[in-house]
Amino acid sequence: MSKKNSNVTEVLLKRLGLQAINPGVFCGQWVGSGKTSASVSPVDGKILAKVRQATAAEYEQTVLAAATAFESWRNLPAPKRGEIIRQFGNALRTAKKDLGRLVSLECGKILTEGEGEVQEMIDICDFATGLSRQLFGLTIASERPQHRMMEQWHPLGVIGVISAFNFPVAVWSWNAAPAAVCGNATIWKPSELTPLTAIAVTLIAEKVCRRNKIDPAIFCLVCGDKFIGEKMSADRRLPLISATGSTRMGKEVSETVAKRLGKSLLELGGNNAIIVAPSANMDLAIRAILYGAVGTAGQRCTSTRRVFAHGSILPQLTEKLVAAYKQIRIGSPLEAGVLMGPLITPKAVEAMQTALQQLQREGGEIIYGGGELRGAAWPGGRYVQPCLARARGDFKIVHEETFAPILYLIPYRELDEAIAQNNAVPQGLSSAIFTNEMREAEKFLSAVGSDCGIANVNIGTSGAEIGGAFGGEKDTGGGRESGSDCWKAYMRRQTVTINYSADLPLAQGIQFV
Repeated sequence: MSKKNSNVTEVLLKRLGLQAINPGVFCGQWVGSGKTSASVSPVDGKILAKVRQATAAEYEQTVLAAATAFESWRNLPAPKRGEIIRQFGNALRTAKKDLGRLVSLECGKILTEGEGEVQEMIDICDFATGLSRQLFGLTIASERPQHRMMEQWHPLGVIGVISAFNFPVAVWSWNAAPAAVCGNATIWKPSELTPLTAIAVTLIAEKVCRRNKIDPAIFCLVCGDKFIGEKMSADRRLPLISATGSTRMGKEVSETVAKRLGKSLLELGGNNAIIVAPSANMDLAIRAILYGAVGTAGQRCTSTRRVFAHGSILPQLTEKLVAAYKQIRIGSPLEAGVLMGPLITPKAVEAMQTALQQLQREGGEIIYGGGELRGAAWPGGRYVQPCLARARGDFKIVHEETFAPILYLIPYRELDEAIAQNNAVPQGLSSAIFTNEMREAEKFLSAVGSDCGIANVNIGTSGAEIGGAFGGEKDTGGGRESGSDCWKAYMRRQTVTINYSADLPLAQGIQFV
């Protein structure tokens, strides 16, 4: 980072309320006396700022503060809770450019994606505000005379949110905004790689709460390492843990939470595929594949990792993709015109190279790219060329999720074959088909089609709207966040029966006295 850019970053951090060393725990007040960790920008490998992590005592302090805040927050009428979230969304609007730039600095997304992530937060706040007037139950016909049955919903309590580096703030908001209008408090453990964005967002939430004389501990933050995540997973006071990350991490969280009969909401790995049929609009497919495979440097859970193209069009598709890949400008995500920034760490670069070596051992072929980029334009040892590779659907490496811009091109002959290969991997997050044939599209969407939580026609695997429930099946964890009826995950259902007669008839006609 040049001296000029360094000064701009210092001013940015100051505007967002960040310091050289930041307390990493918010429990209604800012604390944090544990070890200091550094937030390193993948843009150039330099330290942005430092964060003091939580101690065990400060974690305990945070849980107690969140529980206390919940006691009063749940008694506030839901539309009033929605008003607080509306104001939070407006505060995010005001800070959108600054927060978006910080997202880019801390996780390496290009600026438009950084700002897009903040827009996701704003959108989910709008959604949650409307939701606050729609937390409905059911009225159910009773078999007993002069009885009424109904369902009602109550908040769970203190929700634990564990987020990943690739969406350092948006995924938290997918949970926190609906959970808040449902009457819950949240404790957020952000990724160790992206704590500054979490601190900046929590500072904004704190200001909104204080302005409205609301206990700000409804939005708690605990920065720390795996130790904090383990404590949250095992903590019976957190009835729901929402965790985003690798399948390995998700299995550990799920097992720990299940042992205490808690609930878990898991958003884990993806190994997403696009099927390109002979009738497809080729230009449309190319654009979708390019964004899905290269956006966020292939570090989205919804990134496109496999393309199944009909054998009759695969040569043409490959040629067009190679031409498109050659036009991709790679460099600092803060610069205009750059389409792909860095991977998050040098270890991620190593993992990509290991995957490509395995691909070649299995008989695959690198068509384009895949190498590391060095030099003044690519500092910090995190930049790579996006890779196009020929592969077969049964390769072991193709069934694994590599969090890097590797795209496997695989031929197919019949649609059933492509669908079967789409479904053959352990993950089940996002999928898509490009076709102009109605029967092909409908088959892909049918019960014998894609087994993923997301199935698209003529759009790619990446870039979901907040109105639809987001999540996947199998090793993706089965969770659903964001839109639709996701709010039910943050509440407990209660069946109520009211007897307004003078008798006590029993169900099923049972006679007892």
